[in-house]
Amino acid sequence: MRRREFIKKSAVVGVGAYTATKLGIPKLITRSGGKMASPVVISTWNYGMQANETAWKTLMGGANSLDAVEQGVRVIEDDPSIMSVGYGGLPDEETKVTLDASIMDWRGNCGGVGCLQNIKNPISVARKVMERTKHVLLVSEGAYSFALAHGFKPMDLLTDEARKRWLEWKENLSDKDNWLPPHDMNDLEDNHDTIGMLAMDLKGRISGAVTTSGLAWKIHGRVGDSPIIGAGLYVDGKVGAAASTGIGEANMRIVGSHLVVESMRSGMSPQEACEVAIKRAIEVHLKMIKADKSFQLAYIALNTKGEVGGAAIRKGFQYALRNDGTNKLYDSKYLYE
Repeated sequence: MRRREFIKKSAVVGVGAYTATKLGIPKLITRSGGKMASPVVISTWNYGMQANETAWKTLMGGANSLDAVEQGVRVIEDDPSIMSVGYGGLPDEETKVTLDASIMDWRGNCGGVGCLQNIKNPISVARKVMERTKHVLLVSEGAYSFALAHGFKPMDLLTDEARKRWLEWKENLSDKDNWLPPHDMNDLEDNHDTIGMLAMDLKGRISGAVTTSGLAWKIHGRVGDSPIIGAGLYVDGKVGAAASTGIGEANMRIVGSHLVVESMRSGMSPQEACEVAIKRAIEVHLKMIKADKSFQLAYIALNTKGEVGGAAIRKGFQYALRNDGTNKLYDSKYLYE
């Protein structure tokens, strides 16, 4: 390429990058031929920043995307200050901390656990379900026995702070129950919900993982959308991946993550696909949404070009994006006032 042509093309790329940044659109660096640079890691909420760093280091060490998403979300499972995931998660109505998780790779391999107690890292148990069984989902005592058989150590997941929160709820039992409408998640501050992560590795392979302690004060035995493949998480190695966060029951009714991936398969961008699923959720749950001002559901998506997207029902959802040496938190587009 001649020097003059190189300078001219470089100027055009520079203007495009500036415009994208000015509009608040995630800046994605492209390689020659328009192929997106990899790796890429995207995850839900502000604690995704921390998870992204671990996943990124794993990828840059040469690991595949499946290893990266597992290690990335484990960081959040291990943090007792994050009271909606793993150790320290808020308990159900019986003070039992029950965990849901799923994991899926670019080949369609997947595994999940639901209502799992006394095991700190459900995402790793979910991976064992994927790799060591012919099943996709194990729940409750069966999942716990499986975990013990594979060397996971039991521990009490209920922290003093989580117990204190439960006692406050129990002593003031009212409309703040998460199993009786209306419910209010605002008192949980930044401890919103699921950590969902999608990653593309150096070879362009995509995997995803989600993990959560679910709704606080839920009826014992409740399983949310996170461990359900197609609802909380879906990956197609030829298309891309999606993960959800928010009210699981609403997502299960529309099998939202699968809907996002199928929309990308039809030619939509990750952003457009996320918005399609949010619009479907609003349509299905319109009356419920009007009755409950805290009702939230959101999606993140990643396609095989390395493009990402995120959308939510209401204002407040954020996702963290790690690519090309930067790790940044973005305010998601929302579609309902």
